[in-house]
Amino acid sequence: MPEHSLANLAGAAEDLSLLRDAAREAGRIAMRYFGKNPQVWMKGGTSPVSEADHAADAYLRTTLLAARPDYGWLSEETADNAARLTARRTFVVDPIDGTRGFLDGLHSWCVSVAVVEDGRSLAGVLECPAKEETYWALPGQGAFLDGQRITVRVPGETAWIAGPKPMVDLMPDAWKTRVHRAPHVPSLAYRLAMIAGGKLDATFVKPNAHDWDIAAADLILREAGGALLDPLGQQPRYAGPVTNHSALAAGSGELLDVLTGVIAGLEG
Repeated sequence: MPEHSLANLAGAAEDLSLLRDAAREAGRIAMRYFGKNPQVWMKGGTSPVSEADHAADAYLRTTLLAARPDYGWLSEETADNAARLTARRTFVVDPIDGTRGFLDGLHSWCVSVAVVEDGRSLAGVLECPAKEETYWALPGQGAFLDGQRITVRVPGETAWIAGPKPMVDLMPDAWKTRVHRAPHVPSLAYRLAMIAGGKLDATFVKPNAHDWDIAAADLILREAGGALLDPLGQQPRYAGPVTNHSALAAGSGELLDVLTGVIAGLEG
């Protein structure tokens, strides 16, 4: 295995099974609130969180830590605790990625769960109950959507890319006539899954994405033949002391190289 030793991968399949079962039930919990006008609060005055997020998070935290009490816990909806840094493996969780879309009645939101060791995801699941889709991956084993293996598509003469318009507008002139900007997808995790499944070619990711947004989807995209890269062309690392990231680019092949060049220019 190029990034994970066989020792690191020990138990990853069992962890994946645990994640799939827990994410499925968390998705059912979230669906009880979907379209039902759940109570909403604002975090930091700008970011919504609903009672659905809290209910799904509480279920995941209780269930996953009961099964793996020695694992660390990092979730968007749980106060962070530095004690997780002493754990060998860590659950990285977003109980509802795409809360704004969830509250607006859009279907492209998901429960995102991953197990991380040494900064890399060992197992990842995206449960997307409103779309009746489940994505998962293990290192070296491929990426799957509802049991069918998925791969990125090779961009043709034209390509569909997502992300903030100011970033898309920085594409080199030679590409500006070839790319179309895709409609906004509130869930970053689902946007990355769309690339993994060949429904989208690439995306820019604005600065400040957090581990819980991308840890599971990153593995799924990588196992589907794509990559998520920072301005240095490196794969993000997860579950460390710092949990947010610079601008990122996701996709495959030449197009990913172009997007990575754009975000590298932003850093300069």
